[in-house]
Amino acid sequence: MTNFVEELRWRGMLHDIMPNTEEKLKEGMTSGYIGFDPTADSLHVGHLTQIMTLIHFQNAGHKPFALVGGATGMVGDPSGKSDERNLQTPEIVEHNLAGMKRQLAKFLKFEDAGNGAVMVNNADWFKNMNFLDFIRDVGKHITVNYMMAKDSVKKRLEGDTGMSFTEFCYQLVQGYDFYYLWKHHNCVVQMGGSDQWGNIVTGTELIRRKDSGTAFAMTTQLIKKADGTKFGKTESGAIWLDPEKTSPYKFYQFWLNASDDDVKKWIRIFTLKTKAEIEDLEIQHDAAPHLRILQKALAEDITVKTHSPEALETAIKTSEFLFGNGSLEFLQSLSPNQVLEMFEGIPQYKVLKSELQAGLDAATLLAEKTAVFASKGETKKLIQGGGVSVNKEKVLDANQLFTTAHLINEQFIVVQKGKKNYFLLIAE
Repeated sequence: MTNFVEELRWRGMLHDIMPNTEEKLKEGMTSGYIGFDPTADSLHVGHLTQIMTLIHFQNAGHKPFALVGGATGMVGDPSGKSDERNLQTPEIVEHNLAGMKRQLAKFLKFEDAGNGAVMVNNADWFKNMNFLDFIRDVGKHITVNYMMAKDSVKKRLEGDTGMSFTEFCYQLVQGYDFYYLWKHHNCVVQMGGSDQWGNIVTGTELIRRKDSGTAFAMTTQLIKKADGTKFGKTESGAIWLDPEKTSPYKFYQFWLNASDDDVKKWIRIFTLKTKAEIEDLEIQHDAAPHLRILQKALAEDITVKTHSPEALETAIKTSEFLFGNGSLEFLQSLSPNQVLEMFEGIPQYKVLKSELQAGLDAATLLAEKTAVFASKGETKKLIQGGGVSVNKEKVLDANQLFTTAHLINEQFIVVQKGKKNYFLLIAE
């Protein structure tokens, strides 16, 4: 056994903790849980803090339960939200649950013996409970005054949109989750983000009032970026753990692009590196910040953990191709979809294969047929200045011919203006 609370504390993860929780965990193996609502068919980097919390919990010798909200996912948690979520159909919830289960299995050790992780679905205990049973067996133990005092409720009631009865009841539903797991699985600790504190303590209160039981609660810090923008969001949207939604290359780049202020916090939260290892990396980083030693260490660690060593290798080679001296052979090894993912957000132009078969000179191809450059004159000027490359080869003459023989994977031509401005030509 190791001290789980102290581990979170030095990593800067701990936010709130109920009195005697740390002492309870020191007594021996303890069961605790975190809930994940299936609002999408993939988890995203915003969930990683809670996933890492469960990993630390298990590594400290405790038994982690991951609750997937097949029931609560059909309602929607109002915590931290200014508007009510759209309600989801049972079919969508089931689809989302399957994706989440696959991802959680990558991070936790699901074993039958000892402190092996357990996955539970609250639909299993809510599916046979009707409304009258719920308000009689659960609702009578928690007063409206108690529920109204919660920040998640007060903020919504003070806003313009108000709060539906459905969302108002959410804390009771989550509270019953805790009660059920406490009663049937001896789960005595619930964990979550700091915005979940109100819902979590409602569960401890229900356990106390309904069965005179004792349960514990703790929350972690909500992750914020130093520049004030939302963690896990980019211009193109959320950073997902599913490689079909966010490619391993984009996932890797998200962490690689972390600011120096952010990365010093994030490497503690999102890796299992020891304090000594992190402090050593910080010394190396501060001595040569331009090498981005901390960012690379974080990006490599979390990409392997989320995807695979092979995915990391592809992400690094993609970065080298786009920002360094990567080889054309690497691009040729990728599938068409991987090439398109790699160049997502980069200007793309269509060109006819039939015209390439006859051959197109550089000025015609890049200015007239695809409009990579504004005019033939501009194209010639850039080529004369040594500023244009096609498929990683400098174009030395505006009259140089390009044919279907230049197509990568019989479909693509990569054009560069300078070192970092890319254009992708797609032959059809």
